[in-house]
Amino acid sequence: MDLFDSSSQAEEKAHRPLADRLRPQKLSEVIGQDHLLGPDGPLGAMLAAGSLGSLILWGPPGVGKTTIARLLADETDLEFVQISAIFSGVADLKKVFEAAKLRRRAGHGTLLFVDEIHRFNKAQQDSFLPHMEDGTILLVGATTENPSFALNAAVLSRAQVLVLERLEVDSMKLLATRAEEEMGRDLPLDPDARQQLMDMADGDGRAMLNLIEQVAAWKVDTPLTAEQMGKRLMRRATQYDKSGDQHYNLISALHKSIRGSDPDAAMYWFARMLEGGEDPRYLARRLTRMAVEDIALADPQAMTICLHAWEAYERLGSPEGELALAEAVAYLALAPKSNASYVAYKTARKLAKSTGSAPPPKHILNAPTSLMEDIGYGAGYQYDHDAEDGFSGQNYFPDGVERPDFYQPVERGFERDLKKRKDYFAKLRAKRQCG
Repeated sequence: MDLFDSSSQAEEKAHRPLADRLRPQKLSEVIGQDHLLGPDGPLGAMLAAGSLGSLILWGPPGVGKTTIARLLADETDLEFVQISAIFSGVADLKKVFEAAKLRRRAGHGTLLFVDEIHRFNKAQQDSFLPHMEDGTILLVGATTENPSFALNAAVLSRAQVLVLERLEVDSMKLLATRAEEEMGRDLPLDPDARQQLMDMADGDGRAMLNLIEQVAAWKVDTPLTAEQMGKRLMRRATQYDKSGDQHYNLISALHKSIRGSDPDAAMYWFARMLEGGEDPRYLARRLTRMAVEDIALADPQAMTICLHAWEAYERLGSPEGELALAEAVAYLALAPKSNASYVAYKTARKLAKSTGSAPPPKHILNAPTSLMEDIGYGAGYQYDHDAEDGFSGQNYFPDGVERPDFYQPVERGFERDLKKRKDYFAKLRAKRQCG
């Protein structure tokens, strides 16, 4: 009987996925989230004080969100109940809440773990609120989406958001070592191939263990090189959601790298977005915006470069057309920068809004009828081409509006010349007005 039990247990273990066999049994075994679980981390402090509250665990796939939630239930002696927002509806939630109420009456608490909580709509998210407030459930939600955009403000106000990080190299190495110890053998990989395996996992511990399980099953006589392994394994797709947080993070990184005049960083983020499957037309549009917003008249050619690159992409398609966009990225990064036009535009809009319907001064209004001429339209207008230096210096703002100074060119690129022109006209204007 003992022999049968031992054989049965060994068979059961052999058929369990490696990721399940290596699932941590206590919080101290969780890899890569010391900033949360350490003594000075928020979870470590909560558990030490015995005051665990509702949580939203935000992080990429495969970093331990489900495991941490399960272990928190163990640590606090709460019943662990798990649901997924993908497969659960209102009826399922009602059953969960009713069971939690019965459990509470019996003196037992419930930790409700909601995977992909961002997929619940507003009404479904709101249904958690009364049960969180009266202590029926302790909610732990998991999401890969930015909670600021994906979750109701009411839920966020009652839960603390904790950010889980993708696993770094040291954490991946530790995970690989644990896997080899569990399997009782080393992976048949040379050092470069081993590193490539970790790169393929891209910070996802679950993906890493799945890859390790595949590699461990291979029958090879000598350790494989990176090239040999690459032929046997497909690289894991980059984490990228064209409508989610990664999309906005990467376009922000590209924009700021260009604004910071770093062509290498800009090219890297541009490539990252393309590798993630971003639409090159979206990138063409954003590059044109950067030319307008951050370079503007410091280099008037920048916008032309972007529009031509956009047109080249439309004519060539992928992948050749993407090279034209890459050239625009390099040009924008190295172009002189100025947001003077952008600042002037925003300030002018603000003044336009505050001055309401103030009319133009009458001397710059046309008088196509005798009535309009009789009431002063066009009276006193000075034709600039007939004035000295081709500049009359007249006022073109509404009467009673103090002359502002919206556009202030910088001493960079072509705007250096524009600044000289602006200062020149300012001196002439002062001269005309004094005269």
